[in-house]
Amino acid sequence: MTEPKSTKPNRDFPEEVFDVVRAIPPGRVTSYGAVAKCLGAARASRRVGWILNKSFGVTPPVPAHRVVNRQGMLTGAIHFPADRPMDVMLEAEGVVVKDGCVVDFEAVFWDPLSEL
Repeated sequence: MTEPKSTKPNRDFPEEVFDVVRAIPPGRVTSYGAVAKCLGAARASRRVGWILNKSFGVTPPVPAHRVVNRQGMLTGAIHFPADRPMDVMLEAEGVVVKDGCVVDFEAVFWDPLSEL
């Protein structure tokens, strides 16, 4: 298995992931796969998830709560600190979450390929 190609020379893939995720506006969500595709590594959605699991405490902050799976499910929620639950953070931004899934996912989906 080969490593995904980075979109910018001399850039670290995790930093590129953080930059894309930092660009997601409050009240919007994107998917792990959309972030990976935006970075030219369409098959690296799991890697994006692993990177975001390590983003808590990164400066400047990374709003990892705005990244969900391709169906709008909060599959990464188990990795969030107990004092900052993923669903609570999304709902504070106006994103409706029901049973661990973003309600009206298509309406709040932010596509980095078309927005960046």
